[in-house]
Amino acid sequence: MTEFAIKVYRAVLSIPLGSTRSYKWVAQKAGRPGATRAVGSILNKNPYPLIIPCHRVIKNNKEIGGFAFGAKVKIALLESEKEVLKCLKNKK
Repeated sequence: MTEFAIKVYRAVLSIPLGSTRSYKWVAQKAGRPGATRAVGSILNKNPYPLIIPCHRVIKNNKEIGGFAFGAKVKIALLESEKEVLKCLKNKK
């Protein structure tokens, strides 16, 4: 794994539950602002998708973007996270 890939995964790990960030944001956070395609390529090979939440990364124009398990799964994961946040807020 490259140093840049590690930085990409760390950036993705910093995205809060129920939130999204763009590939561009991840590239900037990882120190290579012009490397949005490289970010997508790295995330497509994410060996730990349940731990490193790459489904939280979307296109800069707010479109869903790609996901190794398909766009429907990506949308379902994002919606599930929003439901978890609602449940947590109701517990307070």
